Formats: sequence, C-alpha cells, structure tokens
Amino acid sequence: MKTRTKVQAVAAGFALLLALSACGTADSDGAAGSTSNTTDISEGVQPDPAAVALLPASYKDKGELTVAMDLHYPPTTFLADDSTTPIGLNPDVARLVAKKLGLGIKFVNTSFDTIIPGIEGGRYDFTATSMSVTPDRLKVLDMIDYFDAGVSVAVPAGNPEGLSNDNLCGKNIAVTKGSNAQLKHLPNISEWTCVSQGKPAINGVVLPNVQEALTQLASKRVDGVFYDTPALVWAQQQQPNALTVLTPQVDTRSDHIVTVALEKGSPLTPALQAAVQSVLDSPEYQKSLATWHLTDSAVTEAKLN
Repeated sequence: MKTRTKVQAVAAGFALLLALSACGTADSDGAAGSTSNTTDISEGVQPDPAAVALLPASYKDKGELTVAMDLHYPPTTFLADDSTTPIGLNPDVARLVAKKLGLGIKFVNTSFDTIIPGIEGGRYDFTATSMSVTPDRLKVLDMIDYFDAGVSVAVPAGNPEGLSNDNLCGKNIAVTKGSNAQLKHLPNISEWTCVSQGKPAINGVVLPNVQEALTQLASKRVDGVFYDTPALVWAQQQQPNALTVLTPQVDTRSDHIVTVALEKGSPLTPALQAAVQSVLDSPEYQKSLATWHLTDSAVTEAKLN
C-alpha cells in the first residue's frame, strides 16, 4: 500500500510538471514567461523596406505567410492558457518576421516530423520550430540562423542512479521523433562513449513529444530524457522536485544553431533572410529572449546555410 501511494504521488507530481511545462507559470497579471501573457510582441513593429523590396509579388498579393510549428515545446514553442494562442520565442520570431515583411501570419500546429513534408508539399511557407541544420535537411530546405540552443539529459530529481553524460550506456533514454537527438546526436554519443569502448549501446526510446517523454520518465519506463536544454531547464524551473537536468550540456561535437526553414531555392528566401536579420537587430528580439529566459541564446547573423 505504501509503495502504491508513493507511485501515485510521483505520478501526480509529474502530472503537475507536465501542466506547468505546457502552461508556464500562468501568473494572472501576464508577467514575463507566463502563458497568461498573450501580448503580441510584434504590435507596432513596422515593415522593413529592404526586406519588403525582396518579397515576390505572389506573397504580397496573398498578404499572409503560413508557418508550421509543433506547439508542445516550452519555452520556445507552445500554447497559452487559452489553448489557442501560440506563445514562446518561436511564435514571437514568426510574428516579427511577418511584420518586417508587411504580411499577416497564420500558425499551423503540426507534429515535428511532418513539417518538412508539408513544406515540400507547399502547405506551409516556412517553419520556425527550433529546427537545426543537417545535411539531409539542407538537400530540401533553405535554413536561416536565428537562435542558439543546446541539448541535455534530464533524469529523476536528485539523480538517484548517479547518471552522467558519460555513463548512459545500456540505459533507456527518450528522444523525440524526427529530432536531431534521435537522428544524429544520441547515436553518435552512443558510439563514442559506449560501443567503441566495448560497452552496451544507449537505447534510444523514440516518443512523439517531450511531454510523453517526461511522462515515461515519471513512470520509470525510461532512465532519462535527451532533449533541448532550454525546454528541460524550463521544466526543471517549474518543478525542481520532479527532475534534474544534468550539467554540463551534452557535447555533441557540433553547434546547436537552429533555423527558420523553407523550401530549398524558394523565391521567398531572400526576403525571409532579410526579415530575419531585421528581427535579430531589433529590440523586440532581445525582449522575447528575456521573456522566455533565453538571453544567452541570441545570435547576431541571419546566415543562410
């Protein structure tokens, strides 16, 4: 009976964590970092004439850009308390980019692994959903830098198994479907730190989103969650007694710049790159980073990869 009560208590704690990581701190006054803050950061921002001059006529005629996002990843991309308003750094950037081009913005909430096929199929004009560069993605996408993220491992609070970035061999580590963590980083780290040393490989458990990964961590079906550092740190801040983020970040032997992405060779690319650069130069970009506690992740150049 005691064991069951303890498990129920842990599950309840993680249920609260999931609610918080999906909904922020929900202060009633709309404070920074709160999902009750649905203020449009782009309000009052004027178009950038240099970016607008590069905009193809077809986009001017349509008057709106469609952006694809997976709205399950606080603090960069998630939904407000009203369950309809996209908030976080990425929606802020998308709104600002659209304003710099003198256009409206339409958000489409879709799973991460469907975004690239949707762009290729012409359903979305671009994405700003913390997508980093890979050789395969560059074959089909133009990718423009706007944010510097990293990856870390989260374990149950207090790290009862004493895990570190170097002793995950043979452990069940959750990754999200279609992410670089699944496709590149975890396999590489498993090879470097485990297989090449004659140790068991890390078992990557592929899950649809970070909420499901945290749920499985709570129920002890996985030993850790390998995901973007900002999101894991955000979750730990909301309920520090539920999980611990290992430090330092995992060394993946690569940078962690994430990008705005659109169809390769799109006529929209020059205008979008100019608009992203205008955003990076703006006070609104710095304000958004501060709001979501990501100030250290700023970049200054909208480089086209």
